[in-house]
Amino acid sequence: MIGNILLLSMREIRRNVLRSILTTLGIVIGVAAVIVVVTLGAGTKAQVQTEISKLGSTMLTVFPGQRRMRGAAQAAPPFEIQDVSALRRETAMLSSVAPMSIQRQMVVYGNGNRRSQIVGTDREFVNVRNWDMEAGRLFSAAEEQTGKSVCIIGQTVKTELFKDEPYMGNVLRIGKASCEVIGLLEPKGQVMFSGDQDDVVVVPIKYFQRRIAGNTNIDQIYVAALDDSLVDAAQAEVEMIMRERRPSQPGAEDLFSVRGVQEMSNAFQSSTAVMTGFLSAIAAISLLVGGIGIMNIMLVSVTERTREIGIRMAIGAREKEVLLQFLVEAAMLAGFGGLVGIIIGLTGAMALAPLLNVPFIIQPDMMIMAFVFSALVGVVFGYMPARSAARLDPIDALRHE
Repeated sequence: MIGNILLLSMREIRRNVLRSILTTLGIVIGVAAVIVVVTLGAGTKAQVQTEISKLGSTMLTVFPGQRRMRGAAQAAPPFEIQDVSALRRETAMLSSVAPMSIQRQMVVYGNGNRRSQIVGTDREFVNVRNWDMEAGRLFSAAEEQTGKSVCIIGQTVKTELFKDEPYMGNVLRIGKASCEVIGLLEPKGQVMFSGDQDDVVVVPIKYFQRRIAGNTNIDQIYVAALDDSLVDAAQAEVEMIMRERRPSQPGAEDLFSVRGVQEMSNAFQSSTAVMTGFLSAIAAISLLVGGIGIMNIMLVSVTERTREIGIRMAIGAREKEVLLQFLVEAAMLAGFGGLVGIIIGLTGAMALAPLLNVPFIIQPDMMIMAFVFSALVGVVFGYMPARSAARLDPIDALRHE
């Protein structure tokens, strides 16, 4: 019986091909839109995880906070090198602590120049940032103590300024200061949180303070937990130490803040999930519209085939067979639209992923869910026309012209 019903349903769909295509258009658009949104959302989440690995998943950043003076918010005092020493001395859950002072300055070599990020720090910077050296060496302890004019460059600086020329041992000019290149960092690439990580020149913190900033301030402190599982405990420990060193008024906000890369990632992924859900809900409206279209065309089909239904029922077809006939027809229309929508959605996501710089990740479970949901839409919206056909009186149906 089921085989005959399927064959009859296919025959009816083929008999009105253009009408069937137009009927399923809403289903096609809805499923395709959902597949595109969900696939790109999954790619974005994967990209965020990749960016975290570039920055270092155990990294925490300590920022100066704000204080209120006469009711107005003002920037809290910057950190000092003693704060860095205290964190190194008093913490048990940190593997590395690095001071950070940052400015954008014009970097010049020969006839080339570019405005790059200058970072004043020490040797532990590469450990905190999970960043390896490609060539050369890190600062020595003596170079850090004396603030010697040496520097480590990123890949972008090397490519843009030195091109094919040798870079090791040559001298860069940073603003009015200069430094000798002693090392090259491995490429990190673009990071959505921080831009081009390779457009950087790293110098000893004392050199930065004396020759570039002109003060002894430290803008931020980077710390790294011993393990991913200890990040929260390490953050609590850092906050406790900083509260002792930077006490605030009772009930007032702390004069510092501690943020983790994972925390920023979670916030971004949460926003992405909300946006993906919102766009998917909008796209799902097309499925509702498509379902109404299927119901409408099936009602028309019942009217057109009233005499055929009467003949079938007169020669012995039962009410449930007629009901099943129209339900299967509606489900096949919707299922066909779902399949076409999945193909179009995957093609669209494949084309858009490189433009958005996110990986293309196929989600089989979502494809199956979209197909099943589209078929259910056909069954739900096809039920009323099928019920109407099954309840036709055979005598009245045979009289219908």
